[in-house]
Amino acid sequence: MARQVTVVTGGSRGIGAATCARLAADGHDLVIGYVSDGAAAEWTATAVRSAGARCVTVRADTSDEADVDRLFDVAVDQLGPVTGLVNNAGVTGPLGRLADSEPADLRRVVEVNLLGTLLCSRRAAKAMTAWGSGVIVNVSSASATLGSPGEFVHYAATKAAVDALTLGLAKELGPDGIRVNAVAPGMIDTDMHAAMGDPDRAERAAAAIPLRRPGHADEIAAAIAWLMSPESSYTTGAVLRVAGGR
Repeated sequence: MARQVTVVTGGSRGIGAATCARLAADGHDLVIGYVSDGAAAEWTATAVRSAGARCVTVRADTSDEADVDRLFDVAVDQLGPVTGLVNNAGVTGPLGRLADSEPADLRRVVEVNLLGTLLCSRRAAKAMTAWGSGVIVNVSSASATLGSPGEFVHYAATKAAVDALTLGLAKELGPDGIRVNAVAPGMIDTDMHAAMGDPDRAERAAAAIPLRRPGHADEIAAAIAWLMSPESSYTTGAVLRVAGGR
């Protein structure tokens, strides 16, 4: 069986890096998209190659159509037809109430989390329809149904939109043999919290989680890997919640 070629956006750190490592172990060759941290992307690429997979890294802002086209062009040129896409790239902006948010931060969250997912899915849909099969997994968030008041309702709103996209695109592409699903992580212990200005946020939230702990990136990667695998061949349009009971 030919190896799968999967594009993972935001693949340099956190959930994205864990997903790349897991998919490499499962037989995927990887295209790691990243927006700024080239060193982290190369570190992830080294882990992928050590698992026996081919790998390329591509600097790309998923909210930019030209960057998205280049991301997929490099994938095809260096690894072959794209059979999988993990839409993982996302930003939150600073924590706080919506009334205190800066319009530039709101715009960036919408552009990356929603427009970026749309642009990557659009390009993947074109490629996979021509190929006759494929799998797209969107990384949503439990915040899509929790709302995240006082923290980032704008982020939650974009993830709710990703859930709607997942359902609609699954129905649209199903006849073409393409499956579309999402994973909705809850509170995951990654460096995202430090980037938002609250490095202890995940541990502090543990008391409100039924399992009494934050999740880990490899637990989300495992869910993504299952949705990418033949074991989920009759699963499409699903949003798999991996949130410790929240």
